[in-house]
Amino acid sequence: MPTSTGALGMITELNVRVKMRDGVHLSTNIFRPDAEGQFPAIVNRTPYGKAAGGFERYVRAGYVVLSQDARGRYESGGEYTFYTEPTHDAEDGYDTVEWAARQPWCDGNVGTWGTSYPGWMQWVLAAERPPHLRCINACSIPLEKTDVDWWGAFKPARRIKWWLTTIAPDLRRRAGWPPPHTPAEAREIFDNLESAAWMGLLPLMEIIKHLPPPLDEQAGRWLEDPSAECWKLAEKHAEIEVPNLDFSGWYDHCASMGHLRGMQENARTEIARTQTKLVLGPWNHGGSGKRQIGDIDFGPQAEIDIDGMKIRWFDRWLKGIENGVEDEPACRYFVMGSAQWKSADTWPPEGLSERTLYLGSDGQARPIEDAGTLAEGEPRADTADEYIYDPHDPVPTLWTTAFFTIPPDRRRLEYRRDIVYYCTEPVEEEIEIAGHPRVVLYASSSAPDTDFFARLVDEAPDGRALEVCYGMVRARHRNGYDVEELLEPGRVYRFDITMGATAVRFRKGHRIRLEITSSDFPNHDRNHNIGRNDLVDAELAVAEQTIHHSPKYPSRLVLDVDEREVQNS
Repeated sequence: MPTSTGALGMITELNVRVKMRDGVHLSTNIFRPDAEGQFPAIVNRTPYGKAAGGFERYVRAGYVVLSQDARGRYESGGEYTFYTEPTHDAEDGYDTVEWAARQPWCDGNVGTWGTSYPGWMQWVLAAERPPHLRCINACSIPLEKTDVDWWGAFKPARRIKWWLTTIAPDLRRRAGWPPPHTPAEAREIFDNLESAAWMGLLPLMEIIKHLPPPLDEQAGRWLEDPSAECWKLAEKHAEIEVPNLDFSGWYDHCASMGHLRGMQENARTEIARTQTKLVLGPWNHGGSGKRQIGDIDFGPQAEIDIDGMKIRWFDRWLKGIENGVEDEPACRYFVMGSAQWKSADTWPPEGLSERTLYLGSDGQARPIEDAGTLAEGEPRADTADEYIYDPHDPVPTLWTTAFFTIPPDRRRLEYRRDIVYYCTEPVEEEIEIAGHPRVVLYASSSAPDTDFFARLVDEAPDGRALEVCYGMVRARHRNGYDVEELLEPGRVYRFDITMGATAVRFRKGHRIRLEITSSDFPNHDRNHNIGRNDLVDAELAVAEQTIHHSPKYPSRLVLDVDEREVQNS
């Protein structure tokens, strides 16, 4: 029976059984206004445990909110299937949207929302085109799984913690395994007792022995072929008729910028092509809208009311309120270092100027006091820098126990001997960039396979070195995830490294720093330098790395500079 619980004026119905087309029932909590009449509905489907509250602001704004356990999770029936496998999520989403539209409290207008995995669920259901779906709010989920977890290398810290503390506990309960049975219990154990042991596991394939069914087999197939591109969300755009509102961030490991241009170019209807929106801020996963990540405060201008923006979005497309949403820019983004919000017609912004900075050194680009150069003139000297990459002692990742990306101060790693540095002179005129910085790297290795990481850093006059963005390449996949080409030891190769999205202004007196190294563990798995699948093989070998910068091998950093809007101050 419905109960008036929680906030005054809200009716709560818990564990409502919603029947899918194959007879499986999915458990759904419903929160609706305690008033006569019909209202639009907003559906959130999640594998993380449906929420029991927290929707008062949306209900008071005149919406019915449905929070549903995905198939095989928590109180829902059926068997859980991971998003790397064929799932029922598209059909289940369709059926839930249409079920909501038929209810006496719904006026027939339905939207969806959710971040990360629930964002993926929205993209696949939207491609099914439920007749009563009017808009979606899918956030922080990229076009392909490889954009999240691989990028040339598996991400063991984020993924193993997620498997063990988020996905596995409920499956342990269902399988009759001993605790932990809740994410809170599992996180307590992982963070305070076992994280080091799990991160040091060799080979990483051993993790499947400790995962409950059916996660064990599904995770095993993932690890056997980590480069498999199984989502193909870019192909879904052509099937989608409704617009999306997306929030993502410069430090989001699931950055979702690619959907905007894909929808603009390929969506099935004009409204989906012209009204899909993207908001990018100095946030990590989920786009919190807050002004601070870790120790870095980006100022009050960085903070926005995301819930308020979502309500305006639903007001426009579920209630038909003419509130100006359709007149807002397709993309709004925050420029770090300037504390300004800017707008663009798409992402990356168009009309920027390409600036190339070439790497150079006297053959010893470390420590930071002896950093090499980044300059506009092409290199004249035939020089190179060498370092040793030992997978037994990888460069450690700088982040918190949450294993979400933060903007770290890179000074903490300047003691390392396996990072080489290239810096500009202190800039005399401010430089503002937006888009995806790129590195053309000429390098050789003594190993048949290895990794190269490139990091863009904003170095302040006081020495603080704020990471802006990074990218990496796994050598054997330098020409594509579907291609394996091992290296000839000692031969020089060209590696094209595209970094993550960013927008930043390098202020007067700051230096632009580029760091090159070969590991970032446990954010990325260690390349074993052997040339086999590092996730199923435990052998490790040391690699001798050489970074070339010469007229023949002009290694360089390429930036997209917004020369139109830089205001010196």
